[in-house]
Amino acid sequence: ELPESWADMQEPLLEGMCFTLKYLGMTLVENPKGAEMAAAAIHRIVATARVGARKFQKVILTVSPRGISLQDADTKEVVENISIYRISYCTTDKLQNKVFAYVAQSQESGALECHAFLSPKKKIAQAVTLTVAQAFQMALDLWEAAHAGR
Repeated sequence: ELPESWADMQEPLLEGMCFTLKYLGMTLVENPKGAEMAAAAIHRIVATARVGARKFQKVILTVSPRGISLQDADTKEVVENISIYRISYCTTDKLQNKVFAYVAQSQESGALECHAFLSPKKKIAQAVTLTVAQAFQMALDLWEAAHAGR
């Protein structure tokens, strides 16, 4: 449960805000950002996810000014760490409003990947999106503060 004033709280975000979500999958995208690109990518991921009858991996997604960290909810094993500087876009899908997605550049291939996650509630998907936006702002503030003395 998030307190009403959670958007004003910066301390927890510095440590990292955690959300438990189900990983739906990934698809490659052409553009680093854009609502239409994201909607199409999410549609592809959800369609593919519906066809496969597999159980989705439950992950703990942690958002901080450093980026996004993905951890397997059962084994606590780190699946991936994505630097805030490699993330170009994040959104809550308008049609699939429990789906949160982000676009990031792959560290290995340099390709743009859209990763989608299913949250238990629409509010949680929106909270993840807002938290990532806050993390971007905080990372920028920290970067500007670090470079102000030069």
